[in-house]
Amino acid sequence: MAAAMAAAAMAAAASSRAFLRPHGRRLLPLTRPLRRRLSATAASATVSTAAPGGVVDVLRERGLVEATTSEALAAARPGELKVYCGFDPTAESLHLGNLLGLVALSWFRRCGHTAVALVGGATGRVGDPSGKSAERPELDVAAVEANSDAIKSLVDQILGRVPEPAHHSQPATNQQPLVNSAADSSANMGSFVILDNYDWWKDITLLDFLKEVGRFARVGTMIAKESVKKRLASEDGMSYTEFTYQLLQGYDFLHMFKNMGVNVQIGGSDQWGNITAGTELIRKILQVEGAHGLTFPLLLKSDGTKFGKSEDGAIWLSSKMLSPYKFYQYFFAVPDVDVIRFMKILTFVSLDEIQELEESMKKPSYVPNTVQKRLAEEVTRFVHGEEGLAEALKATEALRPGAQTQLDAQTIEGIADDVPSCSLAYDQVLKSPLIDLAVSTGLLTSKSAVKRLIKQGGLYLNNIRIDSEDKLVEEGDIVDGKVLLLSAGKKNKMVVRIS
Repeated sequence: MAAAMAAAAMAAAASSRAFLRPHGRRLLPLTRPLRRRLSATAASATVSTAAPGGVVDVLRERGLVEATTSEALAAARPGELKVYCGFDPTAESLHLGNLLGLVALSWFRRCGHTAVALVGGATGRVGDPSGKSAERPELDVAAVEANSDAIKSLVDQILGRVPEPAHHSQPATNQQPLVNSAADSSANMGSFVILDNYDWWKDITLLDFLKEVGRFARVGTMIAKESVKKRLASEDGMSYTEFTYQLLQGYDFLHMFKNMGVNVQIGGSDQWGNITAGTELIRKILQVEGAHGLTFPLLLKSDGTKFGKSEDGAIWLSSKMLSPYKFYQYFFAVPDVDVIRFMKILTFVSLDEIQELEESMKKPSYVPNTVQKRLAEEVTRFVHGEEGLAEALKATEALRPGAQTQLDAQTIEGIADDVPSCSLAYDQVLKSPLIDLAVSTGLLTSKSAVKRLIKQGGLYLNNIRIDSEDKLVEEGDIVDGKVLLLSAGKKNKMVVRIS
């Protein structure tokens, strides 16, 4: 009886190892050499001691590790890990909440490992319930495809900016493993790959998935996941579609582990259930060890609230949705209590230098916001590159009330999407009393408020302080004959376009 049951179990596992097919192409079974290599790596990792300066040690020191599925990760040598992080295309751009994933992938690359950015062209059509109190709005196919393309381009730009080796953006195929980073790396930097899970999901039918994968998933285990328990206890509950998401993400890990040798999945702490769903599937279906998971903390402020939201909404990483200037300003405004921690988790500045910056903040000679300026520069450079940083610094300096920098229409227009603006006819502006203009444009609510501000030295026209209540707008005040910049103090601005 026991022998028959064992034989049945082995047959089931063999059947599942041959799965990943259906209409059009059959995914290749896990080859023996790859299985031996993965098993050998796992076996050696369990008896090795953590190498000093390994990637997991680096991440831990910087506060970027919440949990790992195995301490074997800490023993990995450069080039042994192929690490993936997933990004669902729920919008045209990634946002600040995704930034830690990109930073973590970059750290793995810097330690010589291969990084894989997986765009969820398939899973984005379902929606991850993790961390959500209600089901995500459904996106049509055209929106998912457009978002996927935009995110691939964004990730390629961000990961490709640093002085790194050749990288690869390609659809997944069953026959082609990830490029070995040792073949094209420079200065021990690992390579990176951008994949889309729709490339393998589009050929898998529901019946095949239920038969070959679903039967290895235990419903009790799935319900026990924290993200599922929270939703089941909510008023709206959880749809079957969302409930299956952890299996979809788990299968992504299985597919890439089997066909490409990807052996680590990383994600925010709210992804722990989805990550362990993948490691469990790999162990049950492929009957091999060597698949690991690592989570990093969610990006929170010291008060426990999410860092990444502003009064205007999400802080987007794409310059098409948020200018580098506005992005820079967001980090420049980080409070002192958070700035050192963010320097550790969001930048690549050495911990020694960060400690020096922290010590400098305690000195009487410290200039306020010096560390914030460094944080804003480092993160803006990582996301928007040197050109984006230069644009942000130029706008920041030029738009500072009292700055001596000569303003031009292009610089003012560069922030027009980030500050209030209005349009007025040329004859409505020329020779108009500035007090009237400040009220009619909505910069201030009343003439008396404008007059008080002038007496306090807080009203500026094109960054020049206005001292007289009788000031009229002259032809020379209209920058390049196109725009005016009104400022009430340092933060409140109004761009006036002249038509």
